[in-house]
Amino acid sequence: MNTPLVKGWCPGAHRPMEAEDGLVLRIRPHAGRLNRSQAIGLADCARRYGSGRIALTRRANLQIRGVKEDTLTELWGTLDGLGLLDRDERSEARRNIVVDPFGGDTARELATALETALAEADDLESLPSKFGFVVDPAARRQLASISGDVRIEGRADGLLVRADGLETGRSVSGTSEAVQAALELARWFIASGGVGADGRGRMVRHVVRVPLTAELSGNKRPAEAVSPPIPGATAHGVLAGAAFGQLRADQLDALARIASDIVVTPWRAVFLPGCDVEDLAEIPDLILDPCDPLGRIEACPGAPSCAQASVETEAIARALAPSLPPGLRLHVSGCAKGCAGSGVADITLTGRRDRFDLVQGGAAWDEPDRRGLAPQDLLGLWDS
Repeated sequence: MNTPLVKGWCPGAHRPMEAEDGLVLRIRPHAGRLNRSQAIGLADCARRYGSGRIALTRRANLQIRGVKEDTLTELWGTLDGLGLLDRDERSEARRNIVVDPFGGDTARELATALETALAEADDLESLPSKFGFVVDPAARRQLASISGDVRIEGRADGLLVRADGLETGRSVSGTSEAVQAALELARWFIASGGVGADGRGRMVRHVVRVPLTAELSGNKRPAEAVSPPIPGATAHGVLAGAAFGQLRADQLDALARIASDIVVTPWRAVFLPGCDVEDLAEIPDLILDPCDPLGRIEACPGAPSCAQASVETEAIARALAPSLPPGLRLHVSGCAKGCAGSGVADITLTGRRDRFDLVQGGAAWDEPDRRGLAPQDLLGLWDS
């Protein structure tokens, strides 16, 4: 198999990405939320224009796959009517924000204000497409493990704005000052040469090479980080996981008829405020039990959906799930890019020429411990 092609950018709604099964459109819900009408409408879009499945991404976005180019104009019109289409590609690309799904009104207010400011900040047009913002304002940080270049975070005594890669941030007072400080960091990143000749660049690497000014770096540490949440009941609703980060259109439609708001999270799950687990009992294939082994497996679409994959991934992942040892995390990747992975897994299976390589305690691109395993060999994997 050839070296996987790394495109270096993520799809949007205005700028779809071509895949083997059609175009991929990424939808960025405002402040990370879909209201009931938007969720029902998006489910209908996935059925009418795509494959009928909606992917949940690590950036708390949604993706429709399998879209045909000749239906794009009609799809854009539908998304616009739902309030899910930015005015143009440039403003959409800048609105790369992950919001704490449990952050309540504070997080929503910050995210909305930041979205508005970014839409108006044409001088930030040169930011790399993967340059992102994290809104994590609670007294205990939920999003510490989520990638983001500029972070608005909480402390016991208020808010701070921090450049990713630095231990301290700048204390700010209120929403307006937080948004202003976040944009100042993004402007410093551009002005100080953070964007490479290829248009790429990340804050965490840039602040190592170019010291941030004392005014922008600040001297306040963010609040304590907490572990990522697990599926099931929470104090204020239900976190419902989706196997391999994929929701079917009928699942999203059913969720929308139960919950007035659906909050998209970066954990391949949706948060349903005000709901109980019992409310979702009739919706099949959701991950609601923290012990469900499917919640510990990551898998990309694989072949035939992706041209760079030579193996089926989801079928293998489902076959391995019942025997997955407790506590073990598994990543099944169609190629060495490891798109679905959120980091190191206990076991990673990487597709290569219709077979799998096995990596222990690593990622899809790491040197394998075993090579050339046939799909049928994997069924006894935990016994070997």
